[in-house]
Amino acid sequence: MVQYNFDEKIERKGTGALKTDALQERFGKTDLISLWVADMDFRCGDFIIDALIDCCKQGIFGYTIFPEKYFLSVKDWILEHHHWLIEREWFSFIPGVMKGIAFAIINFTNPKDKVIIQPPVYYPFRLVTQMHNRQVVNNPLIEEDGKYRMDLDGLRKIIDKNCRLLILSNPHNPIGISWKQEILEELAEICFEKNILVISDEIHSDMAIFGHRHTPFALVSKHAEQNSITFMAPTKTFNLAGIVSSYAIVLNKEVRNIFYSFLRACGLDEGTIFSYSATQAAYVNGSEWKRQMLQYIENNIRIVDSFLKKYIPIVKMFMPEASFLVWLDCRELRLSQKELNNLFIEKANLALNDGEVFGKEGIGFMRMNVGCPQSILIEALNNLKNALKSG
Repeated sequence: MVQYNFDEKIERKGTGALKTDALQERFGKTDLISLWVADMDFRCGDFIIDALIDCCKQGIFGYTIFPEKYFLSVKDWILEHHHWLIEREWFSFIPGVMKGIAFAIINFTNPKDKVIIQPPVYYPFRLVTQMHNRQVVNNPLIEEDGKYRMDLDGLRKIIDKNCRLLILSNPHNPIGISWKQEILEELAEICFEKNILVISDEIHSDMAIFGHRHTPFALVSKHAEQNSITFMAPTKTFNLAGIVSSYAIVLNKEVRNIFYSFLRACGLDEGTIFSYSATQAAYVNGSEWKRQMLQYIENNIRIVDSFLKKYIPIVKMFMPEASFLVWLDCRELRLSQKELNNLFIEKANLALNDGEVFGKEGIGFMRMNVGCPQSILIEALNNLKNALKSG
């Protein structure tokens, strides 16, 4: 069995990587430890690199057909990892999950219609809705007893005739919740009854950790199946964000015809040779890489948890159930959000995501990406400890 080296440090500065080469623009400094944007600092498995090299060796990059083996690799992966048997007619390539969400907004809402999100949540949900001149309606999660839960009673109260879509983060970003079957069932019933289409962003679906399991929204009930669009991708799992490769799964024939006709009319349902090849290589050969990667992520999360409890108990973390993102509760520091960002950037020399961008419910929080070598993570934690010690 191949043992993958996730301790390897790879210099990304100067490669065009958003995580490093946008630091000056986003944070005002270039020398920060970069733990913000949600890609990992791990080298892709050789099985993916070799597949891409084979594409390049041919030396011709002409028009590319949709490979049947590509779909079969996706089908087999989803069946093996999520116990969901999908059919070819339900499936379409899309050029990115957020683009898919934008396409859904365009096709299933009109200007001034309302789109429901559940903050604190991935902030492009809000931005893309607003940029398409739709109204954002917030159904905030409820925080209690050190955990978050959906406010389904609150959801029932805020729905009116202009609500058309609900964008579900499943698993939830930034908190890392793997939503349970019964919660998704109730959400599905509410949305079906009120004729609100659920757009389920499941880009982190392969990254359930600590014994948790991902539940695809469309699997929880007949109403969920017939009233949803699911978006998935290999990009988070296998660190392929720079290779645009995502896909949609739509079971409702009427919804599917509308959505997929739009994709075809715009030429948006066709991938590149690299997206097809990388996805197929990942899904056919990547199970062991994924297993080792998730084990490494779990160890990194444990490092953060034990370090904070021992050295910085005033900062707390929500234990994620999925992905490599950690939601840090810094409210006991009693700093304004501006002061909190200044602490991380200017004093600790760290680039994390400002919690407020995920909604006002994120004030007092920061999002940390722990998808990095442990030595870098420990250096970052020591920076934070020393910054707080120095006042």
